[in-house]
Amino acid sequence: MPLAPDGRPLADFGTRLLAYMIDSAILGGIAAVVFIPVMFVLIFNLMPDLADSANGYGPTTGPETLFDEFLLPLLLIELGFFLFLLAGYYVYYVEMMYRGGQTVGKRAMKIRVIALEPGATLTRAMAAKRYLVEFPAGLVVPFLSYVDGLWQLWDKPYQQTLHDKFAKTVVIKVAP
Repeated sequence: MPLAPDGRPLADFGTRLLAYMIDSAILGGIAAVVFIPVMFVLIFNLMPDLADSANGYGPTTGPETLFDEFLLPLLLIELGFFLFLLAGYYVYYVEMMYRGGQTVGKRAMKIRVIALEPGATLTRAMAAKRYLVEFPAGLVVPFLSYVDGLWQLWDKPYQQTLHDKFAKTVVIKVAP
């Protein structure tokens, strides 16, 4: 069984993956509760105007009208939603990690993030570094999320992901 530098057992790939899936389900549910009503309001408020314009009841319709009256507001709402998600993920992952080394998924799977250096405490900067590689960088760099998550399968000796390496952390099993 692989051990962390301080001698505690490391979390395995399957346990970490399940914890990530639990956290993703929680955040996805929150995002859906926020985003779906906004989209319904947008669509039901803008679509009748566009339909009237297309049927000749309103001002003439063209590509500019479609963009200005529907696509631009839709894109702005999506950008706002994207920024909302990044902020929400930051609060969830960084602040929960910093306060106790665990998210809800990690707590459920009985694993914890700790500093790689024995005796050091997990700092907010370490948690933020993990977040930056896992989420914003993972959105920008193609396939980084997959490589990052799978990296632990061949990393020796501490089974670290790329975001663990960048932040100098490891994930351990918590004693029951």
